[in-house]
Amino acid sequence: LKMAQDQIFRWRSKHVNSKKLQEGSKNKCERKKLTPSYLEEEYWKVVEEYSEKITVEYGNDVDTHEFGSGFPKSERGRCVKGEINVDKIDLKEPDFGSENFYKETYWNLNNIPCCPDSILQHIKVGINGINVPWMYFGTLFSTFCWHNEDNYLYSINYHHWGAPKQWYGIPGTKKDAEGLERVFKSYLSSKMRDSPDLLHHITTMFSPRLLQLDDVPVYKILQHPGEYIITFPRAFHGGFSMGPNIGEAVNFATYDWIAHGADANERYRSFARPAVFSHDRLTFTMANHLEDLKERKTCELLADEIERVVEEEVRLRKKLFDFGVRDISGVVSLPMNRLDQLDEGSADYDDKRLCHACKHVCFFSCVACECSQSKVSCLRHSHYMCRCPMERKYMMIWCPEVEMRRTLESVKEYAKSLGSREGQMSFQETDENEEMKCAPGVIRDKKNHEGYVIDISSTSALLTLPRTGLPVLRQLNGTNKGDSYQIEDVEPESKKIKLGA
Repeated sequence: LKMAQDQIFRWRSKHVNSKKLQEGSKNKCERKKLTPSYLEEEYWKVVEEYSEKITVEYGNDVDTHEFGSGFPKSERGRCVKGEINVDKIDLKEPDFGSENFYKETYWNLNNIPCCPDSILQHIKVGINGINVPWMYFGTLFSTFCWHNEDNYLYSINYHHWGAPKQWYGIPGTKKDAEGLERVFKSYLSSKMRDSPDLLHHITTMFSPRLLQLDDVPVYKILQHPGEYIITFPRAFHGGFSMGPNIGEAVNFATYDWIAHGADANERYRSFARPAVFSHDRLTFTMANHLEDLKERKTCELLADEIERVVEEEVRLRKKLFDFGVRDISGVVSLPMNRLDQLDEGSADYDDKRLCHACKHVCFFSCVACECSQSKVSCLRHSHYMCRCPMERKYMMIWCPEVEMRRTLESVKEYAKSLGSREGQMSFQETDENEEMKCAPGVIRDKKNHEGYVIDISSTSALLTLPRTGLPVLRQLNGTNKGDSYQIEDVEPESKKIKLGA
């Protein structure tokens, strides 16, 4: 944090306090204020106009399991890798605002991936950044480049402390996501010839202005401490920090994500990019826990996805058998796929059966050849595996057709048993021309943040380092105020603008 604070001092001394800049400004007082609009303007000058070269430090993707989360850990087994206090499991939900409430609420980022309505509750192995949060330690202009989430998951980001973050985002529709990719390719076509999946590297930032020029809708929001930002499936987003700050983020997935997950799976196969987990394994694990599904529409979404996968699997098996690929299921007995949960053993096993061509997890079956003891392919890409004749190739089957169809029928029957329920979740598309209403809290916060200035005076919280080991929440709640110290040799206190209550 001291490094981040030193950086913003150096930048202000060069850009805001220099005599040359102040003499060229009509309003000297205004030039001294680090307002969000001023910093945003300066950021895009660097990115678009190459006005100067700036090196920033960014402590991103910090493992909370190893280094600690800004949220307290649940004692009721609500987070991955968490401990369980048997004396507290059956207690009633803690009172709002109590210490135990923050441990057990599903707004705690350690808990939300495993909440009852999140599909990720079935993933019992800790995946950093997916169901185990990452911490982010930002500095002035540290950037999170344009990207969407792994497997097109939802994400939730909490701002613990420090200067605000500027976010930009586009809707997660197929049209708008492809619009951003089109703009990306048009301006970086030469680089993409060498690296077709460059956008997935999360290393390239370009101005929202370019998207607007191509009629791609762009929205922006300023995130202050104590605020959450949620991104939706396939929605591209990016942004930067306006000074020292600490954030935390993790993924989750509601049941409407199923179709988006299938789209992500197909996209990854086209780039030969491994997914963070097997989409097929997760959907069939869900089908093994139908008691968790409360809505008919949810079951229908799951049934549609399973039916799509099963029909393709059966069709390709028949096609390959007709071409001469041998079925050795009657000779070799393979272990059954585990469908009670996705644990570490399951994940490790899946990593050993990735398609040689597209890196897809061969969950139901795969094709192998006598020429290799390790190489396998999915049913789509057996012809890319080697040049051997079909007679040398054979199919290994983990999930027989009868079992797949039995699973599909059980989901369909369960959906029928649920029937229509009053108040059922609606998945209807929203009218794009319909004006969205602002929540009351948004209007209040917008008013409170009017005139906000990045304060780096000697008494600013941005110049106070939390004591090592002191939980971020306790620091933010104003407890143990004496457990901190001031950075020395800071600049004189400047006039501060107080935010409304």
